[in-house]
Amino acid sequence: MSPISLQQFNALVRDALAVCLPDAYWVTAELSEVRFNPRGHCYLGLVEKDERSDALVAKGSAVMWSNMAGVLIPRFEQETGARWAPGIKVLLKMEVTYHEVYGLQYKIVGIDSSYTLGDLQRRRREIIRQLTEEGVVGLNRELPLPRPLLRIAVISSATAAGYGDFCNQLAAAPYAFHTQLFPAVMQGDGVEASILEALDHIYNEWEGGTAWDAVAIIRGGGAVSDLNGFDTYLLAATVAQFPLPILTGIGHERDETVLDLVACRRFKTPTAVAAFLVETADAEMAALQEMANSLQTATNRLLHQAQLSLQHLDERLRAAARRTLDRQSDRQAHLCQLLRDRSRAIIESERQRHNLLGHLMRAHAQRSIDRGEQQLRYLQEAVPVALRRALHAEAVRLDHIADKLSLASPERSLRLGFSITRCNGRVVRNAHDLKPGEELVTQLAEGEVHSQVLCQPQTSVGKPAPSHPSTKPSTLLS
Repeated sequence: MSPISLQQFNALVRDALAVCLPDAYWVTAELSEVRFNPRGHCYLGLVEKDERSDALVAKGSAVMWSNMAGVLIPRFEQETGARWAPGIKVLLKMEVTYHEVYGLQYKIVGIDSSYTLGDLQRRRREIIRQLTEEGVVGLNRELPLPRPLLRIAVISSATAAGYGDFCNQLAAAPYAFHTQLFPAVMQGDGVEASILEALDHIYNEWEGGTAWDAVAIIRGGGAVSDLNGFDTYLLAATVAQFPLPILTGIGHERDETVLDLVACRRFKTPTAVAAFLVETADAEMAALQEMANSLQTATNRLLHQAQLSLQHLDERLRAAARRTLDRQSDRQAHLCQLLRDRSRAIIESERQRHNLLGHLMRAHAQRSIDRGEQQLRYLQEAVPVALRRALHAEAVRLDHIADKLSLASPERSLRLGFSITRCNGRVVRNAHDLKPGEELVTQLAEGEVHSQVLCQPQTSVGKPAPSHPSTKPSTLLS
């Protein structure tokens, strides 16, 4: 058998595939990659995963030429509301072709949108089923709406027209609505993460003491394909368990996202959310007006009853006052008579007592005068005797003191042979207080002796110096 060229071999493969796979086939797969080139051709990565383990069981690539991509993809996004992006499951009509240069290719010639719609609905049902099993699907719907509903935290895009309509409608209402925007991406791949971040910010402010009444998640208009970001389990679970009521106005009447199903209230558009808030405020105002009317009616009724009661009490009070005045007048007259009788009795009693006390005082005074005269006569006789005795005793004591003083006098000590030595007018009691060259004066019983200190006296080793050492003339005197 003679060899053939590679081109001839590739042609044989192409012809064999054309014979074996002549038709187009409907194939289910998940998009793993979507890439467009500048000419509009769409290149796809396709995968199939095990339903239980999510392990990859098949992989391939396909191409959709620009003439087909420009028609099929916009129609798919309009019919499904899903973006033509990785992560969605699709049902594709594919043809198998083989080119001598480009090799094997899967060419897409059709897309069944109903399959993807069913898969999206299945995913939504799965999320709702999981939230129901966890017992949180209806938590936010069960939250009571505060009254009044005036402080609203808004999650939206700052440039969205729906957010502007929402604010304008609230500003036109005659109520003091307070709103604050927490910006978030409301379309594309960042929807889930940005809304979760905004909810975290609102929750932190609410825990910090900011009194938000509710949260409004609004998105005015936009492509239906951008709603996929609102159909995630994490976002739905967070909204379902959020401690504040959440109002949604995603912007599509016929499309209900998972977020709408778990929110406290769901509305078609941002303006519908604003209208609900205004209607709630209207209802609160009407209820307040009704309460004010009821209060006014009840107040008038109570005032009328109070007036009647006051009139009745006034009449009773006047009659009771007259009766009390009459009783008090009679009682006062009786008390006055008792007071006069009692006063006369007391005055008479005090007069008799005064007379008795006067007699007793005179008798007591006379007895005191008699005792005083007796004591005076006794003192006149006793004082001279006591004075003579005291003078004699003092004389004896003075004589005794004079004897003791004469025995202790310095003159007697000098006569007994003692002397007194002075240095600079001070009495010398310790030889160690003297310094060489100082002059000493020694007083004797008869006359004085003058001397001079020649040297400092020394203390004997091992023997303490006496308190008052005697001064030897041989060492101290010249």
